[in-house]
Amino acid sequence: MTSPLIGVTTSRQGGWRSYLMHRLALYRAGARSVRLVPGDPMPTEPLQGLVIGGGDDIGAEIYGGKVLPDVRIDPERDKMELGLLKAALPAGLPILGICRGSQMINVALGGTLHTDIYEVYVQAPKMRTVLPRKTVSIAHGSRLDRILSCNPCQVNALHHQSVDRLGQGLKIAAQDEIGIVQAIESEGAPFLLGVQWHPELLVWKKPQQRLFAALTAAAREVVAPLSATVLTS
Repeated sequence: MTSPLIGVTTSRQGGWRSYLMHRLALYRAGARSVRLVPGDPMPTEPLQGLVIGGGDDIGAEIYGGKVLPDVRIDPERDKMELGLLKAALPAGLPILGICRGSQMINVALGGTLHTDIYEVYVQAPKMRTVLPRKTVSIAHGSRLDRILSCNPCQVNALHHQSVDRLGQGLKIAAQDEIGIVQAIESEGAPFLLGVQWHPELLVWKKPQQRLFAALTAAAREVVAPLSATVLTS
């Protein structure tokens, strides 16, 4: 059985910690991984899948959102990930978006974000934890439902932004108890899924590890891998 190569986007500063967790989850699923960082040379070996990882806020000017003071953004990473998605989406490359990465998928497809969920959902508890303390309801019959096989599911929460208007071809795959979008997906794509939580920090829970197993299985089916240099050209 082949081990597909999956690119994982991270921030330059501090992103290696996040990458190690993704690398472990993908290794357990039977995949190899390579870290993709803005400004670094791209790998020469073609990629069979992508993880668009978590990190700083996406620049609000990209989707016409409200610019907030005192938030960290990473314009170079925004540019890199939008370039990757611009090439990978029409090619049908399997993609898993995590937290910021889920939001980036939505933005790349023309969607928008709530720049601060606490301004919109004023009743939302200010939960920030790596532990699975948030309850999310999965859309019945969705790809995510078939993968996780838990409903409701307990997940972690490390975000203050969320999907607002859905991008083209996307649908809601999970929401929390007050209606904040927690996952998006596209049934029309071979594998396109974004989750607002961080499954790489929960791989000791079988449903979360199954996300990486599903991505790996989809990557094995890729007939024409794409080189990272082509993806970012």
